[in-house]
Amino acid sequence: MIKIGVDTGGTFTDFVYLKNGKWEILKVLSTPEDPSDAVLEGLKKIGGQKRDITHGTTVATNAVLERKGAKTAFITNTGFEDIIYIGRQNRKDLYDLTYRRPPPLIPADLRFGVDCRIDSKGEILKDLKEKQITDLIEILKTKNVQSAAVCFLFSFLNPEHENILKERLEAEGFYVSVSNQIVPEFREYERASTTVVNSYVMPKMERYLKKIEKNIPDTDRFRIIQSNGGIISPETASSEPVRTVLSGPAGGVIGAFFVGQTVGRKKLITFDMGGTSTDVSLVDEKIPFTTESSISDFPLKIPVIDIHTVGAGGGSIAYLDEGGSLNVGPESAGADPGPVCYGKGEKLTVTDANLFLGRLIPDFFLSGGMKLDTDRLNYYFDYYSRKWGIPPERLAEGILKIANTKMERAVRVISVERGHNPKD
Repeated sequence: MIKIGVDTGGTFTDFVYLKNGKWEILKVLSTPEDPSDAVLEGLKKIGGQKRDITHGTTVATNAVLERKGAKTAFITNTGFEDIIYIGRQNRKDLYDLTYRRPPPLIPADLRFGVDCRIDSKGEILKDLKEKQITDLIEILKTKNVQSAAVCFLFSFLNPEHENILKERLEAEGFYVSVSNQIVPEFREYERASTTVVNSYVMPKMERYLKKIEKNIPDTDRFRIIQSNGGIISPETASSEPVRTVLSGPAGGVIGAFFVGQTVGRKKLITFDMGGTSTDVSLVDEKIPFTTESSISDFPLKIPVIDIHTVGAGGGSIAYLDEGGSLNVGPESAGADPGPVCYGKGEKLTVTDANLFLGRLIPDFFLSGGMKLDTDRLNYYFDYYSRKWGIPPERLAEGILKIANTKMERAVRVISVERGHNPKD
C-alpha cells in the first residue's frame, strides 16, 4: 500500500508519500478555481493502486475568508433572529474607535424566527407547527437558498424541533446543519455561529470531496484531517465541514510533533510557512488544544489545535500603505497569477525578494520542474524601485525584513506572551 499525505495551500499543493519503501515529495501548483484539480493531478503523477490518502484541506477556510460559501439561511426561535449579528459586543482592540466588525455571513433578510420553544429543562413549551414549516420552506425556495443553519434555544437538551425541521428541509433538497449535532452544548451565540459556518461551507465541501472520490480508484482509502489533528471520513467532512477549518495547519503541527518525538525533543515551536500565511504553535510536551477559536472574527466552539496565524507567506504582496511606508501582506498572489518570477504576476512578493537576493536558484526551483523568470523579475524590481524611490536591493531586503518581523511577532505571541522562553 502507498501512503500519501496531501496538503492544499494557496500557492502549491504538496504531497509526501511512501512508495516502494522510499519517502518521496511532490509539489504541483494549486488551482484556486477548483482545488481538487491540483490534488487529482498530483495523485495521478504518483500513480499506484490501493493507496492510503490523508488530506489536509483549506476549502472550508477559504470559503469563509473569501466569503464564497453558499447562500445560507439562519433559522432560530422568534425574537432571536439577530443573535449572530449582536454577538457578545466585544471587539479585538478596545481602544480602536474606527473598528468595524465584519458583517455576518447571513444577511438580515435570510434570518428567520419560528414560533416554537423548549425551556431550560428540555421540556416543550410551544410546539413546532406544520404550517410554520411549510411557510418557511416556500420562503426559502423563493429566495433561492441553498443551505440552512438551524439553532433553537436549549436544543442541546431536547433536539426534537431541530431534528423535525432538518428532516423536512432535507426532503426539499436543502443542505441543513442543526446545532444539536454540531455543538450540543450551551451558549447560543457560539453554537449558532459554529452552525452557520458549517452550513455556509457545506455545499462547497461536499462538491469538492465528491469530485476527488469520483476520480480515484475504489481501492484507495481517502480520509480528511480535522482541526484537532484527528482524521474523519469524507462523508463526515461533507456533513460537518466546520471541523476542517484548520485542517491544513493542524497537519503541520502533528508532523512537527512526530519529528520531535523521533529526535527526543518534547518542547517545540512549530513553524509552517506557506504561500499565503504562516502558522505557528507551541508544543510543551503535548499538542495544545482549545475549544474556543474563530475564523474571520466568527467564533467557533469546536476542538482545535491551538495555532496562531499571520498573513505573511511566500506569495504575500509588497505595497506602499496610505502613509507611504513599505508593507507586506496579508494579500497574496496565490498560484494565479503568482509571484512575478512565475511569469504572470505583476506585483512583488516575498518569493520574488528571495530570488532577487540570490536565496533561490532559478534553474532548480521545484527540483528543476519549474524555471523562474529572472528577466521579468529584474524588470519589475527596477519598475517598483523607480516608482517607490527605493533602491532595488534595499527594496528586496525591506520586503523580507517586514515579512520576517510579522512571523517573529507570531512566535512571540505563542511563547513570550504566554510565559514561555523560546530558548527552551
